Amino acid sequence: MIFRRFLGVTVALCLQSATALATDAASLGGGMTVGDPIKQPFGHHAFCLRQPDQCGPTNDAGNSPPALDDALMAKVAEINLAVNAEIQPVSDQILYGQEEYWTLPTDNKGDCEDYALLKRARLHDAGIPLSDLLLTVVNKRDGTGHAILTLRTASGDFVLDNLDWRVRHWSEVPYRFVKRQSPVNAGEWLEIESLPEPLVSSVSR
Repeated sequence: MIFRRFLGVTVALCLQSATALATDAASLGGGMTVGDPIKQPFGHHAFCLRQPDQCGPTNDAGNSPPALDDALMAKVAEINLAVNAEIQPVSDQILYGQEEYWTLPTDNKGDCEDYALLKRARLHDAGIPLSDLLLTVVNKRDGTGHAILTLRTASGDFVLDNLDWRVRHWSEVPYRFVKRQSPVNAGEWLEIESLPEPLVSSVSR
């Protein structure tokens, strides 16, 4: 009951900000600029070998990204919050005995890329095309790698992060963006031409 109340309040806050986000997207820089193909993360490569149906061409890649409206923001905020709440952060080394093992969370446990994979699956089930749900690799301020999910919209790119309950414009998070999936093929990755420095100095943990 407490979580449902928190979820409702937080989704309402996201709804209040949806119009402002859409209005401010141009000043925030819109979408990411991507460059040349880049090496696929080895954890994702192994995931694709196990589940090739998750890593081929995206049939909806020619479609325009969806409009950032209240209905979309409510859907995205609810799933982002729910996954963050239900999954306990546990490293791949502890769970699987190896440094990187990308998979959907098992026993409600997983690390950053597992959160992202589950959000991607649930948002796709909710009707968002895979071409607009892109796994993304960033570096945190301490230089360590981190995986998030990027949502492409007509108002720019937004971040779903297991370290933050908010759905935020990509230029407002304190990361250096490295690479993300290609919108036309989920098994291919593209280099991200990042902003020189993040626009904020801290992140919720």
